[in-house]
Amino acid sequence: MESLIMSARDIEFLLYEWLDVTGLTARERYREHSRETFDQVLELSRELAAKHFAPHNREGDLHEPTFDGDKVHLLPAVKQALDAFGEAGLVGAAMDERVGGMQLPHTVFTACMAWFYAANVATTSYAMLTMGNANLLAAHASDEQIDRFVRPMLTGRYFGTMALSEPQAGSSLADITTRAVPQEDGTYRLFGRKMWISGAEHELSENIVHLVLARIPDAPAGTRGISLFIVPKYLVAADGAVGEHNDIVLAGINHKMGWRGTVNTAPVFGDGAYTPGGQPGAVGYLVGEQHRGLSYMFHMMNEARLGVGLAATALGYTGYLKSLDYARNRPQGRPATAKGQATPQIPIVRHPDVRRMLLAQKSYTEGALALQLYCGTLIDEQRSATAESDRQRASTLLRVLTPVAKSWPSQWCLAANDLAIQVHGGAGYTRDYDVEQHYRDNRLNPIHEGTHGIQGLDLLGRAVTADSGAALTLLLETIGATVASARATADGELGDYADALQQAAGRVVATTGQLWRDMDPDVALANSSAYLEAFGHVVLAWIWLEQAVAAHGRTGAFYDGKRAAARYFYRWELPRTTPLFEVLDSLDRTTLDLDDAWL
Repeated sequence: MESLIMSARDIEFLLYEWLDVTGLTARERYREHSRETFDQVLELSRELAAKHFAPHNREGDLHEPTFDGDKVHLLPAVKQALDAFGEAGLVGAAMDERVGGMQLPHTVFTACMAWFYAANVATTSYAMLTMGNANLLAAHASDEQIDRFVRPMLTGRYFGTMALSEPQAGSSLADITTRAVPQEDGTYRLFGRKMWISGAEHELSENIVHLVLARIPDAPAGTRGISLFIVPKYLVAADGAVGEHNDIVLAGINHKMGWRGTVNTAPVFGDGAYTPGGQPGAVGYLVGEQHRGLSYMFHMMNEARLGVGLAATALGYTGYLKSLDYARNRPQGRPATAKGQATPQIPIVRHPDVRRMLLAQKSYTEGALALQLYCGTLIDEQRSATAESDRQRASTLLRVLTPVAKSWPSQWCLAANDLAIQVHGGAGYTRDYDVEQHYRDNRLNPIHEGTHGIQGLDLLGRAVTADSGAALTLLLETIGATVASARATADGELGDYADALQQAAGRVVATTGQLWRDMDPDVALANSSAYLEAFGHVVLAWIWLEQAVAAHGRTGAFYDGKRAAARYFYRWELPRTTPLFEVLDSLDRTTLDLDDAWL
């Protein structure tokens, strides 16, 4: 049922009643669009997700990809779904018209993608990787490379990957060893092994375009010596004709606890199994300049961080809707006041503790979705604002929100999935209900695209300190504007939330200063994950106050639900930050001074 995938009503509220995305149509970039075109693509996404993606979600989990030593085999339904996605033009929906896109606002497209992630995150991941790959190349590749590799991706003929990690170098990209040897014709021959590469082998498309990080001989050490290369599965001629197999093979595939339908591989470049042009080595094409590969790759990595956050959000959201439906239809128990009386059983949704679990899920998932769409507005500002100052403001704000948008849903929408299982009781941990799969699928997201700990290091170590704290200052100013709006409603409850948020924002400032008091990165960053958690909760409290202000004065169950979720977050969730701030302010050295022999 579509109503158990995502909430069309919530998306409508967020896009049109809160963010007013129709206002974007006054800008040059989006002038060909309207509320009508937005609604059409949203409805198309909803229909495709329900018809082509959701039906094989469980089957893809039970029958994961297999590798026969030559080819990877997937369920036929995966290709059917992705063909429908490509034929609908959704791969390039938010991309520039100059490369074949439709220039849909990123905010609207984020809402579209939420339907697909919720319906089937594993199948959707092939599209996510392809879109990120195409966006990177559109920004940094040559026109010839765009014509040869990007345009076929936009029609669904080619798929894309990102090949960063290696067996000995996961997140530590400075330690990669894959070599790229320059050739007389201007190409490169790549040799090396990669690991944990999603979508790197399949028969879903005519070709697979790998974006590979590698080192050119005599390159500087560390991340400064990394270059980026296009390495296609099959070589492509200048006229677009697909040619011989490149020198790429698989050492095997990895078997994960979730996202099982997404083939995850260990590819080998330059193994010699294939000899394109009569010699070993995978043929690659340099993107941009030598030694700037990691900076280019961050274009896709940052997009993927937001994509993972959206996937986590969607998985939490669909789990919430399914547990809510179960609670409304599962009779069990009686009211506490009816003890000993011969009264009928009641739906478990009427038990206060079940309502607590449902309301917690609602606050996590609806808050996370609002944050994802807000980040979408910042991307739209970067792309379409007339004033350079407005574009820079959006970029700065997005910089500080990206680690939160990736990690907060990965932690708390996973917690929502945990509660969804609990609401189902014994049925929750059986394979007869979807919620156990949603939990397993979502458990990967605190690791995907930079672990929770790495996001904490990024937030505290770079995002809030860069340019003398400019991003943090801007975020606090933005929060301050929301506080003022809440107080202007003259609603006492919103005024209380505004006071609580202002106090929590002040603690962020004070704690950030305390952590960097002695300018000792070891001490400051030792507890950066706790800082990320506290910081994230303050950000979500701000997002909930934004929604509460947007719902102010409106009547009906939907708006009452928004007010209830905001109330829950301020009374139950925001207070969690107080002990976290206290520990952080103490500059605790417990983990820093720990000897591993004591473990």
